[in-house]
Amino acid sequence: MARLTDVTDALHPRSRLVHDALRAAGIPGEIRTLPDAATTAALAAAALGVEVGAIANSLVFWSDGEPLLVMTSGAHRVDTAALARRLGRDSIARASVDQVRAATGQAIGGVAPAGHPAKITTVVDEDLALHAELWAAGGTPHTVFPLTFDQLVALTDGTVAKVDAD
Repeated sequence: MARLTDVTDALHPRSRLVHDALRAAGIPGEIRTLPDAATTAALAAAALGVEVGAIANSLVFWSDGEPLLVMTSGAHRVDTAALARRLGRDSIARASVDQVRAATGQAIGGVAPAGHPAKITTVVDEDLALHAELWAAGGTPHTVFPLTFDQLVALTDGTVAKVDAD
């Protein structure tokens, strides 16, 4: 008799950590592996056949001496000066490749909202609430998973805020 293989057996170790974090949070979405890397919101949206605004981009910044994860709609850019004012922070700057890897354990282009070595302060773009279903990276540039806005906020323990320009 053939052994049934759990789909998670085939996941990259980084995606397996994300899968485990999703299950621990009670989020049922399955991680999907895409045939081509989806390192930008536009590429992910095209691969999934969804609006670019429904892509929850995971952007890592450095702010006041610590990493800051901003989950933003793929439809616009983060205004770091405006966001710093809204959050009462001194500054927000793009994290280096090494800072992203150290904070998340994941590579730029595949950073997930969960599955990190330690909790990261997270801001969730209020515009993501406009979409019934969101898609986020699953720990590698080839993996994604679906979830709702409320699930994303709960998963990240994120603060909902406007992240683009005033």
